[in-house]
Amino acid sequence: MPSAPRHERLIVALHWLVALSIVALLGIGWYMVGVPQRTPARGFYYNLHKSLGILAAVLIVALIARRLTRRSPPLPDSMPGWERKGAHLGHVVLYLFMVLSVIAGYLTSSFSRFGPKFFGIPLPHWGWDDVALREKFAAAHRILALVFAVLIAVHVAAALKHLLVDRDGVFQRMLPRRSAAPSRRP
Repeated sequence: MPSAPRHERLIVALHWLVALSIVALLGIGWYMVGVPQRTPARGFYYNLHKSLGILAAVLIVALIARRLTRRSPPLPDSMPGWERKGAHLGHVVLYLFMVLSVIAGYLTSSFSRFGPKFFGIPLPHWGWDDVALREKFAAAHRILALVFAVLIAVHVAAALKHLLVDRDGVFQRMLPRRSAAPSRRP
């Protein structure tokens, strides 16, 4: 397997923190809608989802800002042009869905009487208590999340293709670097 240029450590760390937060948000979001209404458990999961969503938003902004200021390592020459363009487009679409999902979720909370909170700390509302608007933003948030989950599955499948089929080092570009083993002194 060729040794490919890698992303810098900060981008790798942000990528995996964002990935873990998104997987947690999708899981909690899927679970929380089945929790009975007007129960403490429902409030707990909704507030956890909101808080993790806000934390993810900060990480997403940091990741996008860093990616805009750093050039990605070059893709291998063995990759066809269509695949290079597809990889670029795929990443742009993933970032777009990250941002749109966060905005739709925040707006859903903003048009609720409960409002957005970050681990119990109330945050600014961008709206007022409006059931009709909240439901529209909630529907958009759900649709964005479902499409986003499919896009993530495609992204993971493409990464695994590079690891298992192409064996071109693309997958390894986003893995954390291992520290050099400490030298042993005689």
